[in-house]
Amino acid sequence: MGVVIRRAGEVDRDAVVRLLDEAFMWDPVSSWVFPGEEHRRRRHGALMGAFFDLALDEGYVDVTEDGAAAALWWSVPAAVPSAASGSGEGVNAGEQGSAGAGGSAGEDGPALLREAVDPENERVELMGRLADEAHPTDRAHQYLHMLAVRPDRQGEGLGTALVTTVLDRCDREGLHAYLEASNARSRELYERLGFAFTGTPLDLPDGPRMWPMWREPRVVVPPSE
Repeated sequence: MGVVIRRAGEVDRDAVVRLLDEAFMWDPVSSWVFPGEEHRRRRHGALMGAFFDLALDEGYVDVTEDGAAAALWWSVPAAVPSAASGSGEGVNAGEQGSAGAGGSAGEDGPALLREAVDPENERVELMGRLADEAHPTDRAHQYLHMLAVRPDRQGEGLGTALVTTVLDRCDREGLHAYLEASNARSRELYERLGFAFTGTPLDLPDGPRMWPMWREPRVVVPPSE
């Protein structure tokens, strides 16, 4: 039996935020944003909650029926040539995750996120600004902002199932896709799914490296009669 996936809504917020908090707590990017463990435990959940809210505003959240895995996607339009930068797309990684920043178009998303989550922590804002600089803006695309699998359920293909569900739609509709991988394992997974490294890594100051990755839609060949 395949993995059953459904679209999440506001009613799922608490459960998905708990999942994100658990899956990302020890992620290299989360550990960089909140270097002190005690402080991370206090503020990390608020950041995950902000990401969930942004995903509902800017895109959608898919979850497995049993709640063991979730994917946060943004539907990102092509930027108007004269528009100012700073929309605030965030940072993402593999099955266990990493973190990013976000905000609505026309707003200073990273600064707003910092103010809402951890006002004294400049790394919350810096993370978003660096991700913005790396994020392609010339073509509309589906942005995999976060992918989380409960630690005790990893290796079962849940994350792959969540991603391929959207990528299959991208192929049918001719849509591009984008993400940032934060470790070699996730990068290899995404390469198998058709993503390619853009060529310029995203290095957090004195922190981990991430790999922006872009995927062109694959040509879907209709079945022969």
